[in-house]
Amino acid sequence: MSAPTPAPAPEEVYSIPASYRKMENSHILFWLVKDIAWCMIWRPLGMLMVVPTLGIALVIAWRTRAYKSELAHNLAIVFWITANSYWMTSEFFGFDTVQVLPHVTGKHLALVPFLIGLGILLYYYLVQKPRESRAGEVPTL
Repeated sequence: MSAPTPAPAPEEVYSIPASYRKMENSHILFWLVKDIAWCMIWRPLGMLMVVPTLGIALVIAWRTRAYKSELAHNLAIVFWITANSYWMTSEFFGFDTVQVLPHVTGKHLALVPFLIGLGILLYYYLVQKPRESRAGEVPTL
């Protein structure tokens, strides 16, 4: 007769309070309005929408700071919106095609925050998450 198989450990649940969910939903609305304004070349509206879009992204990142996975993804979103907003601004004000370095235009500078966001996610998936997985393993005898 074999020993009973232990029950799997319960999976950790991450729930979002309703007030946070409403904020996230309004964030999506502001982001869409910003990008529509960019597409339609409505400069004042596009520039105005940067403030609530980026502001809410920062608040969301701050509120999720206790969860490493959520924080990493939300910080990546902050840098994505920053890059996206800079790119929009460079087109609105005409410095997107200005050469700032050899083979680098004003628009290309948006790569800096894009790459910072990517770096945060790479660090999370290549370093932090494996570390968390190892810490959660139960050694066998």
